[in-house]
Amino acid sequence: MIIRKKVWPRTVSDLLSMAFVLAIAPLMYWFGLWIILPGLYGDENLAYKLHFVLGSFIMLNIVGNFTYTVLCDTGVGGRIVPVSTATVADGWRLCAVCECLAPPRSWHCNTCDTCILKRDHHCVFTGCCIGYYNHRYFVMFLWYLFLGSAYAFSYGSLFIWSRVPFEFPMSIVKMVFPVAIFFFGFDSSIDQFYMLLYVVSVVGTLYTGVLCVYHFNLILRGVVGNESNKRDFTYDVGWKDNIREVFGERWYLTWLLPYIKSQLPHDGVSWCHLCSKKD
Repeated sequence: MIIRKKVWPRTVSDLLSMAFVLAIAPLMYWFGLWIILPGLYGDENLAYKLHFVLGSFIMLNIVGNFTYTVLCDTGVGGRIVPVSTATVADGWRLCAVCECLAPPRSWHCNTCDTCILKRDHHCVFTGCCIGYYNHRYFVMFLWYLFLGSAYAFSYGSLFIWSRVPFEFPMSIVKMVFPVAIFFFGFDSSIDQFYMLLYVVSVVGTLYTGVLCVYHFNLILRGVVGNESNKRDFTYDVGWKDNIREVFGERWYLTWLLPYIKSQLPHDGVSWCHLCSKKD
């Protein structure tokens, strides 16, 4: 893996979004394993210990996949090999900004200031583009965020509604405007802070769930965001090989940990073999 030279976010929106993720993930981890589960089971119960291991496993994957997504350089720079005039007609094109030939499926990102191999999109929460070499880590980061949010939501529901009595309409107001209620002093109790974190888990579950469906659907169809918008399925070689293109040869193990090595099928530069394989 080639490490990115500049890993810090380049825009204010990227910086704020990344800071939010880096703050909320450990906060939800603390809320779930040190507040919710001990409140439901007690900290000496076997069920609590099993939940603690599972929650820590999810958190390890969130942190690990986030780190690999951010650190992995998936740009074109330093990977280009000499190409003939004939290859230029097969999807290669001149990038006026980088002043070099860009491979098929690569697009220039103005924020990252480079062409990205098999660019899917620029993610504000990681402050970098998602491309050929970090696609696996981004999708797994998203998946474990969803699992963590859903986990916190399910057990948070039992915890919150056993602790906070429902009073209409005030309980509805506290759920709809949890930040304003807590930070402006209308209710600065610890229960309202817990309600704030619970609402975050609800929103996080819905948001990451929709993103997981969207991105896994793209992977199974063998496309990235730009290709999907153009309905370009040139590189779709069947769902199983499409999965290998993102998760590598050991795709069946990559969901366990980001540290498991899984060699990708090729270099992300030449895609001719996929076209011939499809034919």
